[in-house]
Amino acid sequence: MTLHGVLAHMSTVERLSLAAIGASAVLLALLERILPYTKDQTFFREGFFDDFALYTIAQNYALSIVIFSIVIARLDAIGDFSRLHLLAHWPLWLQVSVFVVTHDFYIYWMHRWQHRNRFMWRLHEAHHSPTSVDWLSGSRSHCVEILINQTVEFAPIVLLGASPDVIPLKGAISAVWGMYIHSNLNVHTGRLQWVINGPEMHRWHHAMGKGMRSNFATKLAVWDWMFGTAYLPSSQRAADYGLRAWFPKHYLGQTLYAFRPFRWRARSRALVLGSLAVDSESAAAGDL
Repeated sequence: MTLHGVLAHMSTVERLSLAAIGASAVLLALLERILPYTKDQTFFREGFFDDFALYTIAQNYALSIVIFSIVIARLDAIGDFSRLHLLAHWPLWLQVSVFVVTHDFYIYWMHRWQHRNRFMWRLHEAHHSPTSVDWLSGSRSHCVEILINQTVEFAPIVLLGASPDVIPLKGAISAVWGMYIHSNLNVHTGRLQWVINGPEMHRWHHAMGKGMRSNFATKLAVWDWMFGTAYLPSSQRAADYGLRAWFPKHYLGQTLYAFRPFRWRARSRALVLGSLAVDSESAAAGDL
């Protein structure tokens, strides 16, 4: 099917949502040239092609088919929940607002778990691998991570019988906000940052160090402030993005690398032996 044919089968809300995403991408890319936080950051930085062509377009297209046509369709077929139209009588703005807030609350806790569980971190580390944070870098996320999070994001919308327009509107909000919080923009929102998340907090989450253990919120920064994970130093600048360990540079390698074997037993044994050796040396020196 041609692009014209695809657009012809889309609803007005779907076309407007797609246009909003495209326009936001162009606007943020232009603003990064005008008001950059990191001034020497290039547009076509390392990984640009993989992030744009493979993660943003190819992976998202393939996963949308899997999530909606297979996973959610089968969940709905089990109980035929959508036929109840439980939320259909709500105003559209209220439906969208409820799903934005509830999913954002889920993402906050899911995100925290990903940074604390070694199995979940394997699915999340690709997102932290870009050494330059910009409007596009947020699209780099492992396919299994996206499969989980977007199923949780969109399944309730379908199963609770919400308006079909909620899906493209919610998808557009997530996409635009994701580009914004990762953008290389030197913005200062003041007290608004206590409620709404932006790049000034989220860039610290991608900087190696204390910040990576903080700022897990996506759209609403209030979760970080409420649960004690906010980090926003006023006298420092975020830098040194990426991972300390080696990580593949391209899409296929990054996807497969999540399934590498753990070697925790050998590593733990080496740490124990190293600790014993240090203790023995300290005891011999009379420190114990």
